[in-house]
Amino acid sequence: MIKRKLEIAVISDVHLGTNECHAKKLFNYLNNIEPKKLILNGDIIDVWQFNEHYFPKHHLKVIKKIMDMAANGVEVIYITGNHDELLRKFSGTTIGNISIVDKKVLTLDGKQAWFFHGDVFDISIKNTKWVAKLGSYGYNILLFINRWYNLLLERLGKEKYSKSKNIKDNTTNSSKAINTFEKVISNLAIENGYDYVICGHIHHPKMEIKETKKGYTLYLNSGDWTEHFTALEYQFKRWKLYHYNKDKLAPFFVDEDVNDLQVKDLIAAITIFKQEKRL
Repeated sequence: MIKRKLEIAVISDVHLGTNECHAKKLFNYLNNIEPKKLILNGDIIDVWQFNEHYFPKHHLKVIKKIMDMAANGVEVIYITGNHDELLRKFSGTTIGNISIVDKKVLTLDGKQAWFFHGDVFDISIKNTKWVAKLGSYGYNILLFINRWYNLLLERLGKEKYSKSKNIKDNTTNSSKAINTFEKVISNLAIENGYDYVICGHIHHPKMEIKETKKGYTLYLNSGDWTEHFTALEYQFKRWKLYHYNKDKLAPFFVDEDVNDLQVKDLIAAITIFKQEKRL
């Protein structure tokens, strides 16, 4: 089976564990690429809606496929999002070829690429100018605030995602809010000298040059695997927005037998991760 070789593949907003997730299509995509780096840019496993009674085999296949890719030498970078924010407790952890981070900066052929999910800007959309001046230091403050905000909601007996979900719904449905989201992120990237800024969160795949008086950056959003089925790919010093339903795939072959994989195996794997971190 011939696989497409890539420097980097970026996916986000998969929402494994929910009815909205199209895991079969994602497994097909992953099975047909051979990246050096696989960046999981947030909301891969939907912890908010996780139910041990609903985690279909194809969802487990995706997880096993990612683990197998890491075992075979692919560097897997898991960037935390709001739906999998539980993993932020393990930010900075590296296990083999898998690392968990809140954000990542990579140098790609001499250019700086800034990766993060994007949910941290939910509480700051109305403060566009203020956020744009904060720089990377401000990003860390916002991340800290976002964690405590959700913790406070939990202690008040409220759903921790209630506020964020409302904002996100508005962002997804409003072109004005999407434009503001893109502007905030792009301006911040330009302020900090990043050539590329790569995010997810709003389920709005896009690749567009953003420019201000201070410079320009290439804004990239990897979209989602609940509706658009998109990914970002980097090869030959350029980015491509990959559309599963439009771009041609190589023939699909199932190269792993995962019929016996159960939810208990997934839970066991997570438990092993926690134990290794304590060593």
